[in-house]
Order: sequence, then C-alpha cells, then structure tokens
Amino acid sequence: MTNERDSDTYVQSLARGLSVIRVFGSGQTQMTLSEVAEAAAITRAGARRILLTLQALGYVTLEDRQFRLTPKILSLGYSYLGSLDFWSFAEPAMQALVERVHESCSASVLDGDDIVYVLRVPTRRIIGINLAVGSRLPAYVASMGRVLLASLSPCELDDYLRTSTRKRLTDVTRCEPDDLRAAIAAAGAQGWCLVDQELEEGLRSIAVPVRNRSGRIVAAMNISAHASRVSLDRMVSDLLPELQRAEREIDRALRLQS
Repeated sequence: MTNERDSDTYVQSLARGLSVIRVFGSGQTQMTLSEVAEAAAITRAGARRILLTLQALGYVTLEDRQFRLTPKILSLGYSYLGSLDFWSFAEPAMQALVERVHESCSASVLDGDDIVYVLRVPTRRIIGINLAVGSRLPAYVASMGRVLLASLSPCELDDYLRTSTRKRLTDVTRCEPDDLRAAIAAAGAQGWCLVDQELEEGLRSIAVPVRNRSGRIVAAMNISAHASRVSLDRMVSDLLPELQRAEREIDRALRLQS
C-alpha cells in the first residue's frame, strides 16, 4: 500500500505547519526559533518560514526572540467545536445538570486511543486531575472512553485492544483485553458506564452516549465525583437518571432543530 505521506494528495508544508503549532503547550508557552525547529523535528529554515507565516496571519507573536501562540489560535479549535451539531445544545443542558447535582459534568469525543474533552462544566470541588477543554485521557480507563469504544465496530474494537498502550494507573485499573472487552460490552448493552477509581484513586465517574441528529453516537457525557462524598449506589440511583435527563434534553433540542 502506498504511504499517504508519499502521495500527491499529502501537503507536507501544511503538515509541518501543524507540527509547529502542536509543539507549544504546557511548559512550552514560548520558544526560540531553534527550540521550535528541534521540537517539531524540522529544519531551522523551515521552522522560520512557518513561524513568520503564522505571525503574519496573527496566530503567533514574536518578542525578544521568543515565539508564542496568540489567542487567535483558539479559533481553530472552536471551528471544530462549532461543527459538532450538539455543541450549542449540550452546554446549557450540562450547566443545568451541574446546578442540580452539584458535581462536575464533561463531554468528550474519541480521537485515536484517547478521549478529548470538548465541553466541561466544573464545580468548585477539587480533584487531583486538572481537566479542561482540549484535555486528553486514555479511552480504556475513562467512563466516557468506554461508552465511545462500545460504539466501535467489532473489527475496530479488536484493532484498538491489539494496538493501544495501556498501563495500570491505580490498583483497580483494568488493562487486560478480556476485562476491557467485557466492560466495554456492558457499557454498550446498558447504555451507560460507571468507572470506579481506575483513573485516579478517589475519583468515580458515570457516562452516557450523546448522539447526533441521525442517531449516531458522536460523543459521551459524564458526571464525576469523589468517592468519599458519593457512593457507588448513589452514582447509579441519583446521578445516572439526571445524566440521562440531560442527554434527552440535548437529543430533544437537536430533533426540534432538524
């Protein structure tokens, strides 16, 4: 099979430009030209052309030989979020949910082996993991991830279980393919998933799928809570019905707009 990167449909300059944008992040908020070139694994001349182009477009600024991203870069991410047909309906439903249950609520999509947070309504309570829009977590260990993995075809799930990298994050993390396959199958059969302290000790979360106008699962939504405050029974008896109510509100709003 021909490597896509060797085909005439692959725009290498665009790929390099995106690689330059991706090198900026936590701990790398500003970088010199040489640092960008090294981090992006491209030549210094190539990095210079890309950075100056991004600067001309307003996505990068330069001060004291240090390049940094500008807030305009957020428009790229919001273009994606705006393309999600549940986006404008999910946020108010999630905000109302948090006001009812006083626990954090998030929505995510599946991207490769990870889930990516696309919406989050936090509470003032603090948990160990600091999550925001754009944060990534391994799909296998997250309630939203297992809900989304349950929507894959059998072949896609086989590929995921065969190729994904998994490690034990707590004493109860499920890593083995058979255990995960059973947990994912259960999530698909019952329409929700509860994960108890597999991602982080003390953290519990419960998730349901979110569908688009055609009924296809495109995202997942969860409620997370601390184990010392919310029992497993309450997660299912109290929080799950509220989470399902929010999902129905999103679905109803989508159908009214279709």
